[in-house]
Amino acid sequence: MSDVHIPLGEPMYPAQVVGEPTPGWRRSGRSVWGVIGWLFLLVILFGSLLLNVGLWVLLLVRTAELEEGIVKRHFSHTKGAANQVVILTIEGALVGGENFFKKQIDMLRKDERVKAVVLRIDSPGGLVSVADFMFHQLRQLAQERKIPIVASMGGMAASGGYYVSMAVGDQADVLFAEPTTFTGSIGVIIPHYDLSQLLERWGIKENSIASHPLKNMGSITRPMTEQERQIFQSLVDDAFRRFKEVIKQGRPKFRANPEALDKLATGQLFTAQQALENGLIDKIGYLEDAVQRAIELTGLDPEEVEVLRYDRQPTLANLLLGTDVAAGSGLDLAALLDATAPKAYYLCTRLPPLASSYPTGR
Repeated sequence: MSDVHIPLGEPMYPAQVVGEPTPGWRRSGRSVWGVIGWLFLLVILFGSLLLNVGLWVLLLVRTAELEEGIVKRHFSHTKGAANQVVILTIEGALVGGENFFKKQIDMLRKDERVKAVVLRIDSPGGLVSVADFMFHQLRQLAQERKIPIVASMGGMAASGGYYVSMAVGDQADVLFAEPTTFTGSIGVIIPHYDLSQLLERWGIKENSIASHPLKNMGSITRPMTEQERQIFQSLVDDAFRRFKEVIKQGRPKFRANPEALDKLATGQLFTAQQALENGLIDKIGYLEDAVQRAIELTGLDPEEVEVLRYDRQPTLANLLLGTDVAAGSGLDLAALLDATAPKAYYLCTRLPPLASSYPTGR
């Protein structure tokens, strides 16, 4: 048996100074200190975040009054005055938010300091039921409190947005639109889509069991029958008649001349100038003009009035992201079922005809 020959040169095991940690331990130690450093940095960042949120909340409390989830912000005139004019904002599609709107109305109903309301409307309309709910609440408020309501239209006050503006009643010079406002779009629509050919390509068939054929009327899985079309048309016609009756309440001109309203109630949009010429609005002016008119109607000295604006109390997500994040905004079964139910809209939109014009299968 031959001797094993170990070549000269570097030792098989590197020499190690007594008391010096092994390379593995050195790497581990550096890793631990790195983690501690990162944790320390995160604590500083989180603390800074909390401090900034706290400052935002403090600023909000100092510059606005909070009550029942509603922020009352000073808008103009004499801060702290005993008499108030409140700006209520109605913006976006009217497809919800009734609870918050009712909360604002209830607050106005109880607050004797409020002498007038200015509606700031920037909406294309929405569900018939939501627009009518808002209109009803505003008219009740005006009648119970005997306070004037003035409307100020923003970029768009169309269809259901115009419907709500009729809450001003038949007083003179109470309906303002900005020079660039689009308004009108007086009409009703129930969107419907026929996806039967697309489903046929996919091999999907509907086998719903219903108590009566009309229970499934308007299904997107088959063409609409003539009987169904007549029924839906009657629903639209009833809602349309109500729309025109509401307009007559707010526009006395059309009570005396309903034929003039029929010529305008085609779903057409109008510019502010066209709306003024056709009697759909009273004045072309800005929010400040509507506020001034509201103060005039109270008969008060403008120096004795504070103009406030009601807003929703911001959440933490609002403060951090600068946006309104709705709770439960994800798609769920309830939302899916709600979206597929046939509904009537006072809505200015091009989506239904646009969607129905897509080629099958796109």
